[in-house]
Amino acid sequence: METQKKNRIDVNATTSDKTGVSGFVEAFVRKFRTFGFIFVLVPIALLYVLCIGLSLTPGISLVQMVWEWTSESSFFVKCFSLGLSLAMAFIAYGISLIFVVPLVNKLLPFKVKPIRASWFSLEVIPWYYHNALVYLVRYSFLSFVTPSPLNKLFYQMMGMKIGKGSMINTTNISDPCMIEIGDYVTVGGSATLMAHYGQKGMLVIDKLVIKDKATIGLKSSLFGDVIVGEGVLVKAHEAVMPKARLTKDDSAPKKAA
Repeated sequence: METQKKNRIDVNATTSDKTGVSGFVEAFVRKFRTFGFIFVLVPIALLYVLCIGLSLTPGISLVQMVWEWTSESSFFVKCFSLGLSLAMAFIAYGISLIFVVPLVNKLLPFKVKPIRASWFSLEVIPWYYHNALVYLVRYSFLSFVTPSPLNKLFYQMMGMKIGKGSMINTTNISDPCMIEIGDYVTVGGSATLMAHYGQKGMLVIDKLVIKDKATIGLKSSLFGDVIVGEGVLVKAHEAVMPKARLTKDDSAPKKAA
């Protein structure tokens, strides 16, 4: 009972148990929640500017060259050439972003770890940054290359373990660095995979493991602290709640009485 009390988290705390600069920052965030929250997350906007700027550079270079090459051409040729170059610039931006974002994520000084903490804790910050970078790619380009080797490569570079022969037909993935997918796994369209869940003012991050030859149905949802066993079928639209441990028997069709 005493151990449970020690492990109990006060989600309304305005102070911190940490010392030094970490304790000061965490106490500031907890005391001035809205302002503190914005203060901690402002660097994400700077990372966005960096990632987008770097990824746009190849495409802008192409547009600039085409503009100069067609400066003396007819109006139609100039417009058509500019249109083609803008289209190619968008493709170049998306592909560049798929490689730039994982590089920036790799260079971050902190990494996502399994935690159970208040939303207003320093341990939560790596999770925000990691997913913010994932969402930048997801909502700007990733849907255009899903499913393909490119979307699998992106998730692998973001830390997801993906076995051979697996197919991922969804972009609804959070916390890829905390997700493990075995060999010959099929993840259906619009399925949601996330290695976290929130409850009672806390964020819980734990691994999501999908073992060999499992099938994740269309629009199903899987959360953190879940293990999907070998060969398991998660049916379409099904929600697999935290702490679930699925075996083949769980997905087998029930016989009529």
